[in-house]
Amino acid sequence: MSATRNKSPSEDPHSLRHRSSNANVVVEARDYTSQIDMSPLAPFHKKSISSSLDGIRIHPRVPTGSPSNLEDVELSLLSEEERISAGRNLQDGDARSSAGGAKTTAMSSRDKKAMTLLIILYLIQGVPLGLALGSVPFILREHLSYSQLGVFALSSYPYSLKLLWSPIVDSTFHPSIGRRKSWIIPMQLIIGSLMLYIASNVGRLMENPADNIHELTFVFTSLVLFSATQDIAVDGWALTLLSQENLSYASTCQTIGLNTGFFASFTVFLALNSEAFAEKWGIPRLELSTYLRFCSLLCYGVTFWLTFFETEGSESLDGSEMTVTTVYKTIWSICKLKHVQALIVVHFFAKIGFQANEAVTSLKMIEKGLGREDLAIVVLIDFPFQILGGYFAAKWSSGDRPLRPWLWAFWPRLAFAFLSTLIVYWFPTPPLSYGFFVFLIIHTVLQGLASTIQFVGISAFHTRISDPLIGGTYMTLLNTFTNLGGTWPKYFVLKGVDYFSEAYCEVKEAHSELLVKAAECVSDRGKEVCSEIDGQCITERDGYYYVSAICMSFGVLFLVFYIIPTARKLQALPVYRWRINPE
Repeated sequence: MSATRNKSPSEDPHSLRHRSSNANVVVEARDYTSQIDMSPLAPFHKKSISSSLDGIRIHPRVPTGSPSNLEDVELSLLSEEERISAGRNLQDGDARSSAGGAKTTAMSSRDKKAMTLLIILYLIQGVPLGLALGSVPFILREHLSYSQLGVFALSSYPYSLKLLWSPIVDSTFHPSIGRRKSWIIPMQLIIGSLMLYIASNVGRLMENPADNIHELTFVFTSLVLFSATQDIAVDGWALTLLSQENLSYASTCQTIGLNTGFFASFTVFLALNSEAFAEKWGIPRLELSTYLRFCSLLCYGVTFWLTFFETEGSESLDGSEMTVTTVYKTIWSICKLKHVQALIVVHFFAKIGFQANEAVTSLKMIEKGLGREDLAIVVLIDFPFQILGGYFAAKWSSGDRPLRPWLWAFWPRLAFAFLSTLIVYWFPTPPLSYGFFVFLIIHTVLQGLASTIQFVGISAFHTRISDPLIGGTYMTLLNTFTNLGGTWPKYFVLKGVDYFSEAYCEVKEAHSELLVKAAECVSDRGKEVCSEIDGQCITERDGYYYVSAICMSFGVLFLVFYIIPTARKLQALPVYRWRINPE
């Protein structure tokens, strides 16, 4: 998070500069209070979006949803000042190129080295996220009920709430170590140690996870918490590691590193951990403990190299830097704006309509026989389509009405949620036919495109309305509420599946039929216990269909009666109405 600056009496009131000796970076903020542009910043909006994405979502989609709902993981990288500066520089560069045929300078070796470092740091961050938000819930599904999975889903909350402590990370550090390394080094040491702890206790924790669900939730919540803190520091370091002309490549480094680490821990690990996949290809099965030990060693190795061989340039911080207290006061001032409050309400409830689909559908498919190796194949095929979809969605959302594609994409997402429910209901008995598998891939890709359009559209709107003077804080606040809108319902959705489900264990004897109603015959463990007493689990009512119907009904009603009219009013507001008055 880049620091937002207040005026200092000793400085020119119209020009404040932030310098770093590690890079020739000058971020200049001017006093716009007397010359606010009332236009929607259209001349450079498209450039800034297409060249430097403000937020990157890690959202590997499985057939009709993902238990981790990773769409909600949105990472703010550049503040509004840098995006505006980048957009203007691009416009100036285009003008010079068309007029005088200016040549494009090659990237320096220093910037190439900086990009390599950023990719590695983001990869380390992606590894624990892929475990906590991706593969582990699939593994636990074999032993836990949906209510217990809802408890474990709380581990994703820290990534959506990192705004609460990001001002502390940005302003508190040890000068002899470096502003960013003061946080990155200890966070990565803790992440590596936590992964070693899990690897050493994986047998105890995973053998009977129902008895250790709270310890598992605590450990993985801590893992996500420290990864989110490392992300805050790396995002800030990216602004000074790269030179000004190559600053837009920071988002590229984030995309490559974070997605590589995430997919390695989610898609690749799930496939290599599958017994069927290992037997089919004649390779040894990759155990969770082995993978965790390897990742912890990687984390320690990079941290050792970062500590002794990578020097961070000193950043000059003076009285004009925004203090922690000032940042929190700014956040509160933004939240007091009436139209911001309306936008918060929209974000808080907008994703409920497809929460059952994204949190439960893929788990239901695995429960009905979809293999992990099939899951990995579908996700790998879907990934390049996400990238292409993001590019075209960015162009579509770059006009004066970025909420138009966001609103339009609600209907296909709700339709895909309904179709997913039907797929689960009529899911064929394994082995799956080739035609049905292709149908799942097409369904996943189209659903992913609709989700990508929504993400890019709302990100473009956030970029358009954020106050340039406090852009970093403004953007992070809006992204926080967007993330929370997809995080908080997951616990209640998973709890609701068990609440509405009714299953019992039927035990038959030789000359009589004894009907035993099991307290829990929903998870694989409950079914196994029923099987051990020569019983059969009978599901009279599957709560998934009830929760799915409730979510979709609410989603349609909330969309028609609140989101659409509110979004149109918010989109029509002039940009200056989103500004806060300086104190």
